Amino acid sequence: MVIENQPGANTAIAAARVARMPADGYSLFAVMDVTMVLNPIASKSLPYDPLKDFAPITLASRNTSLLSVREDDGPRTVKELIARAKADPGRLNYGAGIITTRLAGYLFNREAGIEAQYIPFSGSPPTVQGLLSGAVDYIVDGAATSLPLIRSGKLRALAKLNSRPLPALPDVRPLAVEAGIPALDDISTWIGLVAPAGTPRGIVEKIQHEIVNIYAEPETADRLEKSGISIATSTPEAFEAFVRKELVRWGQVLKESGIELN
Repeated sequence: MVIENQPGANTAIAAARVARMPADGYSLFAVMDVTMVLNPIASKSLPYDPLKDFAPITLASRNTSLLSVREDDGPRTVKELIARAKADPGRLNYGAGIITTRLAGYLFNREAGIEAQYIPFSGSPPTVQGLLSGAVDYIVDGAATSLPLIRSGKLRALAKLNSRPLPALPDVRPLAVEAGIPALDDISTWIGLVAPAGTPRGIVEKIQHEIVNIYAEPETADRLEKSGISIATSTPEAFEAFVRKELVRWGQVLKESGIELN
């Protein structure tokens, strides 16, 4: 298998390219929530259609998002963070590196009734670095990048944005519980696998079966869990239903937020 990384336009360049490839099972695409959900609802001229141009194979994994602060001067709890923000509206800054986590931060601020300035970053590593340097006071970001810094005592995870088990940080509780915000009960970035539309059903089923088996291997599961990533394999039909549901969900959030995305 040859793996080709093609960055650009929040995965839209790669998506448009794969959509034009032969539907013979030899060209597969590892898609993200940005590819299948956030790009379509945020862009007015997307060069691909997530539902028409791809044959869903399986959802693969979901990365737990965390609400994190600095260990040395950050608040100890979510309630303390909210109290600080309400004591001086607009003074605190929050950071996020992708559309999903930006909207998650927006939802947290809205539901908690706080005002904070959004500082954009180009991905997880710059977002975490922005928190470490003091450019922002709190971040919403995937667990995988933050885990080493949380373990070393430089960052503190105040809450996770879902209720799934997180073996890497077993004491971190859901944000919905910590702050009483049901809207933040299941937010995560994710990865799935698709093929160009028209790929024969038999090929799709064979690939899906192999992927499920690979993810079921104890070594694979253990490695992912230690990085804060949950296995989430599915049938092609369940994956498509999941994407459709997320399109509706995040489309409504983006509309309510009034956020303009380029």
